[in-house]
Amino acid sequence: MIEVQNLSKHYGDKHAVDGISFTANDGEILGFLGPNGAGKSTTMNMLTGYISSTGGKALIDGVDILENPIKAKKNIGYLPELPPLYMDMTVKEYLNFIYDLKKCKLPRVSHLKDICSLVKIDHVYGRIIGNLSKGYRQRVGLAQALVGNPPVLILDEPTVGLDPKQIIEIRTLIKRLGKNHTVILSSHILSEVQAVCDKIIVINEGKIVADDTETALSDKLQGSHILTAKIEGEYETVAKAVLNIEGVELCKQINERDGVIEYRIESEEGRDIRRELFSEMAKLSCPILELKSAEMSLEDIFLQLTLGGSAKEEE
Repeated sequence: MIEVQNLSKHYGDKHAVDGISFTANDGEILGFLGPNGAGKSTTMNMLTGYISSTGGKALIDGVDILENPIKAKKNIGYLPELPPLYMDMTVKEYLNFIYDLKKCKLPRVSHLKDICSLVKIDHVYGRIIGNLSKGYRQRVGLAQALVGNPPVLILDEPTVGLDPKQIIEIRTLIKRLGKNHTVILSSHILSEVQAVCDKIIVINEGKIVADDTETALSDKLQGSHILTAKIEGEYETVAKAVLNIEGVELCKQINERDGVIEYRIESEEGRDIRRELFSEMAKLSCPILELKSAEMSLEDIFLQLTLGGSAKEEE
């Protein structure tokens, strides 16, 4: 549904977006992650035709957004970070205005009623937008994006500034919308992307540094076999023995309680040290009370991709 080919945006010598390519398939929720200033919003603005690209193409259902903007934009519903609302209008007046602006052909009354029911703004339909809470304004912004029932939704930081209850409600709604729409969700909130997205793209300094599912990214970036172990015994004795095991690259204390120390142990990729670890601790009479593999969290993945290497601490 969305195909981006070598898309770039330059401001003089500054490469805000530098030759990125990706696709978003029908019915897929694609998370667009990156630190502030990475190029997320610039990419969203180019996808919607709000700004032109310096080079490359953005295709919406096969239509180039620059060559045929009117046709391409009919397939897009866009919610910018700051919803484009008219504060002196009622919700009803505003949505009818958007309906006319988009030249929507769907039955007006029933279509707008269905949208309001979906985003749960039925009971504020007659109220002035300027008198609504931020959460309800965000819902009205989402409602305008849904007018015309576009197959593609592009949401830029849709939950910014909302309280926890509102955030959960908007995330639930986005997941529902993902069943019938292709959704691109731009965010720097890791838990948000983790909660709703099928696939993750990470952009950093204008370049895509990852494009895959969270699980696949974790598997690719793990790099070394990582264990967490709770071992009873003196730290110096245990750490020295562990580091003497062939292939071990790191042994670090991460917690301690009642004489039991929790360690993070990293070894070379493909190297399973569990049997040797058990043998060495048995020789020292230092019982292993817990041993498990440590998976990378989305936060670990994000930091490793955007900080230029793993965030390991050396002993």
